[in-house]
Amino acid sequence: GKATAQYIARIINRITLPAAIILGLIAIVPNYFFRTVNIPAFYFGGTSILIIIGVALETVQQIDAYVKMRHYEGLLK
Repeated sequence: GKATAQYIARIINRITLPAAIILGLIAIVPNYFFRTVNIPAFYFGGTSILIIIGVALETVQQIDAYVKMRHYEGLLK
């Protein structure tokens, strides 16, 4: 009902700000670090790190779902 919708909206609002701050730091810190250390070598920027983490998390979730599916399939036989 209405109370549930308000509760979910409140929780989402509480999660969004810290997540946005963390994502901003992940995007900014590598650039700041490599400028201060003055290393001209290859490095992963913030966007690359976010993409790598997203792909890794999605892969882990797919593997977990596959393992659970195989486990349940074995129980049904």
